[in-house]
Amino acid sequence: MQSIIAPLGQHERELWGHQTIKLQHSLASLDLFSDGYLAKMIETAAPKNIAIHAEGGADPSTWPSVARGSASGEQVLDAVRGGMLWLNLVGISEWDSRFAELADRIFAEFEQQVPGLNVVKRKVGVLISSPKATVHYHVDVPGQAIWQVRGRKRFIIYPSTHPFLKRTELEAAVRSATYGVASYQPWYDDYGVAHDLEPGEALHWQLNGPHRIENFDELSVSLTTEHWTPEIRRTYALNYGNGLLRHYGWAPRSTATSGAAFWAKVGLTAAYRKSGLQNKHGYQRIARHVVDPAAPFGARPLPESEWAPPGS
Repeated sequence: MQSIIAPLGQHERELWGHQTIKLQHSLASLDLFSDGYLAKMIETAAPKNIAIHAEGGADPSTWPSVARGSASGEQVLDAVRGGMLWLNLVGISEWDSRFAELADRIFAEFEQQVPGLNVVKRKVGVLISSPKATVHYHVDVPGQAIWQVRGRKRFIIYPSTHPFLKRTELEAAVRSATYGVASYQPWYDDYGVAHDLEPGEALHWQLNGPHRIENFDELSVSLTTEHWTPEIRRTYALNYGNGLLRHYGWAPRSTATSGAAFWAKVGLTAAYRKSGLQNKHGYQRIARHVVDPAAPFGARPLPESEWAPPGS
């Protein structure tokens, strides 16, 4: 069976998780990313597993959420191809057996090639986006890689340190209080590194590295992978706990991922999530538009009486 990931060099194995590395892959040869298979996945996805947004301003949480409505998978792809939309098949490896097998293969190859890598949780998604669409400056929480399969895009990555990533903004993103929002200044571009991705290329970057994306003038299909290691989980618990303390009026100082204070934050994080308060105070999607391939941007507004969470 053909490998998914081309062999990594020694320096790439050492840089994994610490710096940006570009990988070569064979995903473009798979029929999983054909229009026919993607249309089928769009039609069978549960509402929680498909997110469609129309491009908006600098804060992704303000981007209009778009319901699929009665559109077929093929019509949705036509709307993305001719509009200004981002469609995410969320966690597709958790509900499609072929993508589950693909995720198993990818992370088995990573663990074989990267010494000491211990992935305790992972999933993959499929991102389908319009020609010339952009994603503004933001941060993701788990370990990430993006695998370009169809079309081309420019991926600009910035340092995961102050001022490019402010601790309060990271804490809010970790708590799902925002949609990965990170404040951006044009001069940041002097310190960002742009990577043009062709089909067959992938990027993995340092944890929480802010980034933004610019599609070229063609439909883009990408695989996204996210993963958790014990180290990433500890960093998550630290930032979540500190964010909660800050939200409720404390000024946390420690950034240690060990010791009594850290384990207290682990307990606080677990209790808060179990209580359901995260769902109450986290970002919520409300669909105010519906897919329409004939509309100028691939979606048309819904009457206010029809606004609702997607799929409700």
